[in-house]
Amino acid sequence: MEREGRAGGAASGELVTIGEFARLSRLSAKALRRYDELGLLRPALVDPVNAYRYYDPAQVEGARLVAWLRRIGMPLNRIGRVVALDAGAAAVEVRDYWARVEAETAARRDLAMYLVDHLSAEGGTMSRMPDNAENNGRSGSAGSVGALAIRCAALTDIGVVRTANQDAAFAGPRLLAVADGFGEGGAEASAAAIEALKPSTWGRDGALSAADLLNALEDTADSAARAVRDAVAPCEAPDGSGTTLTAMLWTGSRLGLVHIGDSRAYLLRGGELFRITHDHSLVQSMIDDGSLSPEEASSHPGPALLLKALVGEARPAAVAVACRPDVRLQEVMAGDRYLLCSDGLSAVVDTADLRTAVVAADDPEEAVRRLVGLAREAGGPDNVACAVADVVVE
Repeated sequence: MEREGRAGGAASGELVTIGEFARLSRLSAKALRRYDELGLLRPALVDPVNAYRYYDPAQVEGARLVAWLRRIGMPLNRIGRVVALDAGAAAVEVRDYWARVEAETAARRDLAMYLVDHLSAEGGTMSRMPDNAENNGRSGSAGSVGALAIRCAALTDIGVVRTANQDAAFAGPRLLAVADGFGEGGAEASAAAIEALKPSTWGRDGALSAADLLNALEDTADSAARAVRDAVAPCEAPDGSGTTLTAMLWTGSRLGLVHIGDSRAYLLRGGELFRITHDHSLVQSMIDDGSLSPEEASSHPGPALLLKALVGEARPAAVAVACRPDVRLQEVMAGDRYLLCSDGLSAVVDTADLRTAVVAADDPEEAVRRLVGLAREAGGPDNVACAVADVVVE
């Protein structure tokens, strides 16, 4: 009985046993049996009498690829797709997977850093708070200057080139949102995503704690995802339709952000314009890993490939969790001006010109008109959606 060497007559002297193949591929025999069961790595021969597995040494490279993909955390079902591709297509698939991982890691890092800052600030506030002040008024930056409110405006434009407008925007006393639809059902998807956010009261008079608001943001993001799936279900190919979504929800004392895709949110504070969202796009992932500079990204010839968006397809639970929108809380100060926009604006107007337009406008209505005008002057190659809000003392 030859269990750890050549297979002898059973395999014409050319195949090796599972033990030998495990040594060659650096996979355990247990892993090889598991991959056989899953159809990832079939033996070249299974003895019909004793059920011994035999492998062709030429399978070693494929086995090592499976092992490497597992090391980077790729799910087994996705590995099955990768190993069935030719080398070039497999490389594209691995790059796309890793870009998604890095985008998710960046989002978790941002949330972790926010929580560190938030908990540190709350701890400092608690240590300074008098015993009789626990329930006396609102806490945080909003309470320090009295009641705050937002004054806002939104505008969409079809642009110069497109024949239909799939962008949507909304500005109201509790909600600021833009969505950039794509695919056959793009217009329906963008409208549905924003509509799903509107019913929320978001803790009138600042009743929601920071933790409650984060939970509410997660629930609302899930509602928007369901609304998009329902909206594009009648399409012939619903998995090819979807939308980005960037929204800010105002409770009266706190501002919550929901973000997925490559629409953006900016903050103008102290005369400086800061981008406060992270694009979920292939180009952004290339900037993150150092393979593309920000200057090169502005002229990148490739299509605007999204790594995350609200889409029509129903996804497995693990994939759905990985593709959830980012949610966070934003520090609020009187005098802040926020800009939300689709890439029909940010992709064609540079940041310096955005800042100039946002600073120069007397009010949100003038700001959105200036911004749409800039996009059209730049050629208006895409639909444009923008919303602007000022944080003011009531």
